[in-house]
Amino acid sequence: MQLTSFSDYCLRILIYAGTKHPDLSSVKEIAAAYKINEPHVVKAVHFLSKAGYLETVRGRGGGLRLQRAADLVIIGDVIRQTENNLAVVECLGSGGMCTITPACNMKPMFKKALDAFFDVLDHYTLAQILGPEQQLKALLKID
Repeated sequence: MQLTSFSDYCLRILIYAGTKHPDLSSVKEIAAAYKINEPHVVKAVHFLSKAGYLETVRGRGGGLRLQRAADLVIIGDVIRQTENNLAVVECLGSGGMCTITPACNMKPMFKKALDAFFDVLDHYTLAQILGPEQQLKALLKID
């Protein structure tokens, strides 16, 4: 299973905002730090704001920052919200048309694997990812 770029960008934005917290971050500086096009960052910031992960401040000197404490941002929840299709195989999705679905034993196996994937992610918070704060600040060029 590979996460979409959108999920990846959302996680990176949360890491950036968490590393810089409580100071405001800008779309421009996040895009530059990760070498991501600004429109992609804008789209992810908009989503994260609507989902309650980020607070946005408009106007001159505005920007974005975490809206929740980093220890309340559960990575599994972020991925569930940012991924459109969690079906590892066709039969786990809606409207699967595989011919052997009624007799196939792979569906429960892949469902169990997906559950295990999220069981791991549900045990991690943004705060845990931010552990090496000084190293993250240096790599992201945050003062």
